[in-house]
Amino acid sequence: MSFPAERGLRILHISDTHLFGDGSLHYGMVDTLAALDRVLARASSLGVVDLVAVSGDLSDDGSAESYRLLAGRIAPWASEHGAAVVYAMGNHDLRDGFESVLGARETVVEVAGIRVVTVDTSVPGAGYGAVDAAALDRLRGVVESPSAHGTVVVLHHPPIPAASALLAALELQNPSGVLEACASGDVRLVLAGHYHHAMSTVAEGIPVVVAPGTANSSDPIAAAGTERATVGSGFAVIDLPLEGDPTVMFVAAPSAEDGTEIFDLDAAEVERIAAAAGPKEPR
Repeated sequence: MSFPAERGLRILHISDTHLFGDGSLHYGMVDTLAALDRVLARASSLGVVDLVAVSGDLSDDGSAESYRLLAGRIAPWASEHGAAVVYAMGNHDLRDGFESVLGARETVVEVAGIRVVTVDTSVPGAGYGAVDAAALDRLRGVVESPSAHGTVVVLHHPPIPAASALLAALELQNPSGVLEACASGDVRLVLAGHYHHAMSTVAEGIPVVVAPGTANSSDPIAAAGTERATVGSGFAVIDLPLEGDPTVMFVAAPSAEDGTEIFDLDAAEVERIAAAAGPKEPR
């Protein structure tokens, strides 16, 4: 089913591809390039797509080759389907590798009369996210001038709470500031990743969509204090009309190994990782 641009925007939302430049397996188990190929093959039946939004943790090793592999898959797919492409930085991404292949870490493009803004929420060396005052001012400055049909913001760390203990320790540290900046202008939709499971809600009156992970699927209802992930990949498809609310579909891109456990971290291990990758001072 196609979604003509004159009626709005059809978005393929992919996140957390975690590619390696040398072909390494994620957690020694998952071929993430093959997982991305499954996602794109599954999405091919969409027909016309206006925008491919890839919301961070594009690479796992930060190498330029990993970004070349990503672009080598995404760009031809997008061209075949008539789509623009935007990439956002995630906490696993490294700035030099990202910029050398994909260009600027924060961008503004217009697609079918809808402005698309990427925001870098990464903090070098950390797993949590933050948007500094200068970047918030930039975002406000962009969205305060109305676009023809509003703005979509693409970032990695969602401005909404996580469901599990480890991801809660690695959340966006200033979600209210980001949402306030979005709400100060014409933002109609926020796209994010990081949580590795589907989520959709409304925050400050703005729909927020978190795409499933490509590299693996986290368990949002794992036992309290633990963190669990299994083999599984998916993506989101969002139809954003010129006026009104978006429609969101979450789609699996299955493999024969789906459901195989990748890790099941106990509370002590979660606390250790949170201490290493989380903020050093409580927000």
